[in-house]
Amino acid sequence: PPRSTLFPYTTLFRSTPDGDALIPPHGGYRKLKSFPMAELCFDVTVRLCERYVDRRSRTHDQMVQAARSGTQNIVEGSAASGTSKRTEMKLTDTARFSLEELRRDYQDYLRQRGPKEWSYTEPLRQQLIDARCASADEVAEWVRDLRAHLGRSGRKPRYEEIAANAALVLIAVACSLLDRQLASLGKRFLEDGGFTERMYRMRSRLRESPRNASESSVHSVDNVYLVHFVH
Repeated sequence: PPRSTLFPYTTLFRSTPDGDALIPPHGGYRKLKSFPMAELCFDVTVRLCERYVDRRSRTHDQMVQAARSGTQNIVEGSAASGTSKRTEMKLTDTARFSLEELRRDYQDYLRQRGPKEWSYTEPLRQQLIDARCASADEVAEWVRDLRAHLGRSGRKPRYEEIAANAALVLIAVACSLLDRQLASLGKRFLEDGGFTERMYRMRSRLRESPRNASESSVHSVDNVYLVHFVH
């Protein structure tokens, strides 16, 4: 595309003389604490479903899709945050809802197959959290080690029982992190407003600035928005 088409769009991300930018940095979902934990829940779920849930069953698809939705909505919310805090909060809440749905699927899985769900006072929950597993392979290794340890003490839980309970622990951590993230987003929205308020503040400052401002400033906000929404 010709430079005349691209230039107005790029000014959306330029800083004004006071150091502010119309569209702030956004899309850094990998820096969020919630994303790697949600992604871990997704990977663990895929692994468990491939081994223990019939691929032809609706439960298999529901669990995998709910787990995937948890990660994808975090990504999409982060990508939308530059121009819509409302959309960011809505998608983050959708991620939270998806993981809650996944938690219920795991609870049904355990209830229908006989193994018990670990209580909140079960010490194994904290042991898994303290292990800080970063991948599905590390979770699987933790499950194998725990099963071997329990076997030596006379208990013989099935692998799938430990794996499903471990997934529930990880989901609980992910949901807790998303709750904190939503609370932080809501607080910042109340304090700073959304994109519309930001646009109004910047337009007001631009009107008040001298007409001979340096070329590094935004040349025409109206033109910027026209190009942004058309292209």
